[in-house]
Amino acid sequence: MSSSFHDKVCILTGATGGIGAAIARRLAAGGARLMLVDLPGTPLPALAEELRAAWTFADVADDAAVKTYTEQTLARFGSIDAVLANAGTEGKVAPITQTRPEDVARLFAVNVFGPFAAIRHAAPHMKRGGSIVVTASVASFIGSPGLAPYCASKHALLGLVRTAAQELGPLGIRVNAVHPGPVDNRMMRSIEEQAAPGNGAAVHAGFAARVPMGRYATNEEIAAMAAFLVSDDSAYCNGASFVVDGGMLTA
Repeated sequence: MSSSFHDKVCILTGATGGIGAAIARRLAAGGARLMLVDLPGTPLPALAEELRAAWTFADVADDAAVKTYTEQTLARFGSIDAVLANAGTEGKVAPITQTRPEDVARLFAVNVFGPFAAIRHAAPHMKRGGSIVVTASVASFIGSPGLAPYCASKHALLGLVRTAAQELGPLGIRVNAVHPGPVDNRMMRSIEEQAAPGNGAAVHAGFAARVPMGRYATNEEIAAMAAFLVSDDSAYCNGASFVVDGGMLTA
């Protein structure tokens, strides 16, 4: 494992989710100093204790909360080297005509405004060599029936990442997106069960059949890409989309 993120101060949102926890463990193993962020009620204190990391509860959809966790990171560590805007929600699976406006608003607040606020508050405190990693999805490139708000939110992240890369690149701060395909975790179980209540296994099989490698990704496989983008090994990567989907988008 590369140690080129040793001692880097990293903010990680959505830290207790499947991908988030895998990223946290990989960065901690490489010697990063972590500020873990997630919602109240999640097992965040236990994860932080396991990894000897700093932690704070926050709703990433709340700009004041994002400002606070940024300030807490600076107070604790004195700097910010990387931000991993990983928090996200799948929302409700339903046709557009049956989707409530308030559900769309909440999903966009988490999936789009959360990363936007993370960049807005952290970037002024980051120095050359800094890295911002946004967790997007293969849904940034394709549509999926029943998932219009989710797909739209992940499409929006492309515009955010590409614009931020142009604005922050001259300052030596790179901004990139990770685009997982189906991942074997809670979020995909939720999507599967919502799509076919009581028969989520059939939805799982359908998704897996669209992947040339024939399976879902593991959380750790996504975390490996995120860790690469935090590390100095990705020093010339900026404004790019790093797809980790087993070939799904080629099918």
